[in-house]
Amino acid sequence: MGRVYLWTILGTAACIAAALVVDSFNFPNLTDEARLRAILVDILLPAGLAAPLLFFFTSKLRDLAIAHHRLTEFASIDALTGLLNRAAFTAEVEAHLSSARDPRQQRGALLVIDADNFKAINDSYGHDQGDEALRLIAGAIRAVLRKADRVGRLGGEEFGVLLPGSTPITAEAVAERIRQNVRAISFSPSGTPHPISVSIGGAVYEQQVPYNELFRRADQQLYVAKQKGRNRVTVAPILDSRSSPAVAA
Repeated sequence: MGRVYLWTILGTAACIAAALVVDSFNFPNLTDEARLRAILVDILLPAGLAAPLLFFFTSKLRDLAIAHHRLTEFASIDALTGLLNRAAFTAEVEAHLSSARDPRQQRGALLVIDADNFKAINDSYGHDQGDEALRLIAGAIRAVLRKADRVGRLGGEEFGVLLPGSTPITAEAVAERIRQNVRAISFSPSGTPHPISVSIGGAVYEQQVPYNELFRRADQQLYVAKQKGRNRVTVAPILDSRSSPAVAA
């Protein structure tokens, strides 16, 4: 409400100033008493009329701005996990990749994270417990990340993380911390302890690269992690946009 009061005060002051300026041309022709009355009218009339109107309209504009922000946020957030949804995550990553001009900003990593054997949780304990597992995984991922990182739910049990400025070493370290964080989750549906794990594939870039290509490379590394037995991290650099991705050992 602070801005509403500020604009109300400034707007009212502007109306009073305008009234005084317009009336000032008549002041030389008025007696002292008439001039004083004119000044009082120039102050009190705008204060009595403009202030309530300005407060009303600025309050409505504030309410509209808040509603617009909430609608925008609602449209971009995954309701289950509180992370960005796929469309919003993709848009933010694409915007970051296309806006990077400084060579130091043109490097980073994309991680694609997939919950291992997630169907078994839904089949054994029901979708409510599956949803709870997804919320726990989302929290474990978010706890590792920096403010500048971006994280979203890509759909089902798959998540995406953008790590701006990361090198292959730091990207793999972050991915490993995420894996360990998820592995440490205490999840006991129906009182039965059930371990949760994720497989993580990552692609590290050192030059501008289209999001679709970056995602494809990270998804390939995820496939490698799954093939190696799940619950592991596989991260590889994109050495050249025309080369095939290397597979991390």
